[in-house]
Amino acid sequence: MSNLTHLTSPIYPPLPPGSSPAGPPATGTSKDTMSAQSTASTLPPLGTGKHSRYLGIIALIATFGGLLFGYDTGVINGALEPMSRELGMDSTAQGWVTGSLAFAAAIGALGCGRISDRFGRRTTIIGLSTIFFIGALTCVFAPNVAVLITGRTLLGLAVGGASAVVPVFLAELAPYEIRGSLSGRNELMVVGGQLAAFIVNALIGNVWGEHDGVWRWMFAICTLPAIGLFVGMLRVPESPRWLLRVGKREQALEVMKRIRSTERAEAEIADIERTLQVEATTQNTAAGKDSAGVRGWFVRILLVGILVGAGQQLTGINSIMYYGIKVLKEAGFSESAALIANIAPGTIAVLGSILSLRLMERVPRRVMVITGYSSTAFFHVLIAGASMLLPADNPARPWILLVLIVCFVGAMQTCLNVSTWVIMSELFPLRVRAAGMGISAFSGWMMNGVLSLAFPVILGAVGLTGSFIGFAVVNVIIALLMFRNLPETRGVSLEQVERGVMDGSAYPSARGR
Repeated sequence: MSNLTHLTSPIYPPLPPGSSPAGPPATGTSKDTMSAQSTASTLPPLGTGKHSRYLGIIALIATFGGLLFGYDTGVINGALEPMSRELGMDSTAQGWVTGSLAFAAAIGALGCGRISDRFGRRTTIIGLSTIFFIGALTCVFAPNVAVLITGRTLLGLAVGGASAVVPVFLAELAPYEIRGSLSGRNELMVVGGQLAAFIVNALIGNVWGEHDGVWRWMFAICTLPAIGLFVGMLRVPESPRWLLRVGKREQALEVMKRIRSTERAEAEIADIERTLQVEATTQNTAAGKDSAGVRGWFVRILLVGILVGAGQQLTGINSIMYYGIKVLKEAGFSESAALIANIAPGTIAVLGSILSLRLMERVPRRVMVITGYSSTAFFHVLIAGASMLLPADNPARPWILLVLIVCFVGAMQTCLNVSTWVIMSELFPLRVRAAGMGISAFSGWMMNGVLSLAFPVILGAVGLTGSFIGFAVVNVIIALLMFRNLPETRGVSLEQVERGVMDGSAYPSARGR
């Protein structure tokens, strides 16, 4: 089989009669398993109408969580310098104020996955909106560094929770035909929130930059989308897949009929029920015999999820999103010029995410991811080379580095940012989906926190050249790991992905069978 086919083709072969997706043969599951396996290709057409418009409204409301995620991670980029002057922060305190959000986000991602399994996706998001609001106000009125870190920690819990729960909520609502583009809207809102933060920082920083407390207004603005998320989610239904999992079939069907045609809703509910029955059979068989097979498939897909989550951070994207102004000053810009120039990476991030949404249903996920890591490594090398070869007094140096940084951000956002969160929301079987997504997001946020603390030190020690050479080497390694291990999830239902993960047919190694 050719390398191109190996790179792009999902393989989900029908299971043999009388066997379950994992473990030993299970009596009485053949008919359901075979039927479920082919359901995605036999579902009634998706269609358009009132139900599709309503689904779009739900997605818009839920992605306010992504907007808050983006703003709260991006606002520190411009707020760090004025808050440091007012509160007397040294570089260590700056690292903790920045990194506290990421470490708290890791805890939020891990905990909220389990919470949303227990109480529902919708209820969890409503709770997160409240934490967003309280965290923002704590930062606004912080009298000292300790209270500021407390506020950033609260924001981190909410950001991490939203990063784990909102993509799962959207993936469980979306039909498989548009799941990538619908789920990816959350990441578009994330980069939109970061761009909004960069613009607000530039406007407020250049107009009122000499006034004490200017950074407090930067934080105050993010209370508005928190209120919008809270009010909007009160009018949004729960995930029908979660409702089915907890035994609320009538409510699940009612919700599904509001976001699908009646015929399509009934067919999807039946498919989900068949998959849940197979899960239950597999779980019972494992409980009665040896659960090593079940543990094996879960550990395998969990390791892939961790690679996807941590790998995104190892692109070095947040060296720009968090410390862009520091990087641009290192490149040769003045502080006021860096505030304005910093809008360019934020703008290209939004444009790249928009392009990514258009590509999500046209290009295989594996192609997007492997191309993304390869291209980011390429631009890392160019940034390092330009930084090394161009003298500090060369007037073209800052502009050349800015163009290369913009290219790096564009490549990363187009190929990796949206696809990473979509893939993590698709990889895991229903009964462990939120937990698996939470652990994957946890790994990403922990890596984010480590890099947030370490990057200023690394930048000071080895400069742009050494920093980006390091990122390049790591990204080449990740591209190779993705080539060998990442399943293809585009164009198939969540139930098909689940069965492929459980029986091993979803992995690239299955091509050799």
